[in-house]
Amino acid sequence: MAGYTDSAFRQIVKKLAPDTICITELISADGIKFKGKRTMEYLDFDESERPLIVQLFGKKPDFFQEAAQVVEAQKADGVNINMGCPARKVIGSMHGSALLTDPNLAEEIARTTVKATKLPVSIKMRIGFKEYDKKYFLDLIKRFEQAGIESLIIHGRTTSQGFSGEADWKPIYLAKKTLKIPVIGNGDITSAKIAKKRLKNLDGIMVGRATFGNPWIMAEIQATLEGKKYTPPQSLEEKIPLILEHARLAIESKDRKGLLEMRKHLAAYIKGFPGASKFRGKLVQVESLKEIEEIFDDIIV
Repeated sequence: MAGYTDSAFRQIVKKLAPDTICITELISADGIKFKGKRTMEYLDFDESERPLIVQLFGKKPDFFQEAAQVVEAQKADGVNINMGCPARKVIGSMHGSALLTDPNLAEEIARTTVKATKLPVSIKMRIGFKEYDKKYFLDLIKRFEQAGIESLIIHGRTTSQGFSGEADWKPIYLAKKTLKIPVIGNGDITSAKIAKKRLKNLDGIMVGRATFGNPWIMAEIQATLEGKKYTPPQSLEEKIPLILEHARLAIESKDRKGLLEMRKHLAAYIKGFPGASKFRGKLVQVESLKEIEEIFDDIIV
């Protein structure tokens, strides 16, 4: 979700589905340790985003210790340790899901982070690195629980799978049966119907890529799990006010950087609508909020 779940996008999601618990983009524990300007900007958030969990990645326990303390000082609501990212540039540095290959280091990071802060600490992980090994998986998650981790978010794929194939939720349900702490499932949640079907014995559902261009899915899922009905906007014209609000928030919070990052959101928002390819080329080159507004005026004429 790096490059997508910034403060502006999280505010939009919370407006649509207030009960959503938002998690930040990947934030480097090393970057926090050395007070990198760009890294520290990732910690900015709006009060409307609460409860907000800050997601950290790295490989040095003492850096996690300091980062967790900084996150607590920033008055976030929780810390999440990323052991799930499969990106090559991340695992190549022994970060993200590469930590699953070193149980001792993974446990040390978990234990150190828990001791460093009063905030609840969770872990986002995959069911394995190269493959799913039931014994290895169960031993690891038990170690996390014993280290004081308060909840686990588990993606039903191995690192080697990336995002290919289908997510396997059986290990996730097994984790819930095995542990006393909350377990949240993740992987291939593309509709409210699927979310409800996948929940079963779990404590929650995490949705990631399916929100790109469709933050309304969170409102659909929230309503469905509450036994209510929610009809998302069907036409692009109905969606435009929220899209423009998202763009405004992005630009206000990060100026030109926000504008540049907004381009990919705009392309995702119009995907599947008539004439999308024609306008996509313009939207990924916009230079101002006014230009975005003018393009959408042209789309709905």
